[in-house]
Amino acid sequence: MRKPKLAVVTIFGREVAAYSALSLISAFCAIPFLWLILASFDGNASLFLRWPSPWTLNNYIGLFVREGGARWFFNSFLVVGTATVIVLVFAGLGGYALSRTKVWWKRPFLYAIILVRVVPPPALIVPLYKILLTGNEAVGSFVRSFLNPESVRPVMLVVGLINGYFGLILVFAAMQLPLALWIMKTYFDTIPHDYEEAALVDGANLFQRIRLVIAPLALPGLGAAGLFAFISAWGDFLMPLILLSSSELQMLPLGLFRAFLRVQQIDYGFLSALAVLYMLPAVMAFGFARRYFVQTFSGGVKA
Repeated sequence: MRKPKLAVVTIFGREVAAYSALSLISAFCAIPFLWLILASFDGNASLFLRWPSPWTLNNYIGLFVREGGARWFFNSFLVVGTATVIVLVFAGLGGYALSRTKVWWKRPFLYAIILVRVVPPPALIVPLYKILLTGNEAVGSFVRSFLNPESVRPVMLVVGLINGYFGLILVFAAMQLPLALWIMKTYFDTIPHDYEEAALVDGANLFQRIRLVIAPLALPGLGAAGLFAFISAWGDFLMPLILLSSSELQMLPLGLFRAFLRVQQIDYGFLSALAVLYMLPAVMAFGFARRYFVQTFSGGVKA
C-alpha cells in the first residue's frame, strides 16, 4: 500500500517543480512589460523598475501634442494596413489557384517564392533600392510632365517608390506575400471540393462561388495570414529606415528609434509610452485572430 502513496507524492512533487519553474520563467518574461507600463505613467521615470511617483498621463499626451505621434500612427496604419489588404487579396486568390490546380511547376514555384522569406532582408537592400530608385525616376518623370513644380513633391510622397507611401507598401506586401500564399494554399487544401460542386450544380457563377462559398470558408485562413502579415510588417524597422527620409512619412519604429538619438538625456517616460502604444495594435490583432490558428493549421502543412 505504500507504493501508490509514494507514486502520488512523486507525481505531486514533479508537478510542483514544473509549475514553479514555469512561474519563475513567466515572471522573468513579464517584468520588462511591467516596467514599461509603469514607466509610461511615471512623471519621473528612470531606467529602474519602481512604482510611479507621481502618476501622470503627460507622457501619452506629450506624444500626440508635442511629438506628432498622431502622424506616426497614421503613417504606420496606412502603410501596414494597405499592405496587409493587398497580401490578403493576392494570397486568397493565389492560394485558391495553387490548391485547385494540378500542374508540374506548383511545388517548385512554392519553394521558390518562400526563398524571399529565407534570404535575410539586409542582403536584399542594395538590389531592392536600385530597382526602386530606377522606378522612382520613371514615376517622377511621369508626374513632372503633368504637374507644376510646386505640386510634384506632395504627389511623390504618395506615389513615389523611394520616400513615398506607395513604394513602402509594395515592399511590405511583396515580403509578406510568400508566407501568406503558403498559408492559404495549405488551408484551401483542407476544404472539400463538394461545397463548390454543390454551388456549381445550383447554377452559381464563379463570382458567386467565391463570394458565397469560398470566401466564408476561407476566413480562418485569411485571419491567420493577415495576422502574420500585419505583425511582421508592423514590426519592420529596416525598410522604413532605408526607404523613407521625409519627416511627413515617419512611422512609429522610426519615431521610437530617433527619440533615442535627438537628446542627450533619455526621456524614459516618453519612450515607454511610445513603446506601449506601439505594441498595442499587434497585441490586439493577435487577440482577435488567435482562434484562427488552430483552424488554419490543424490540417497540417502539405505541398
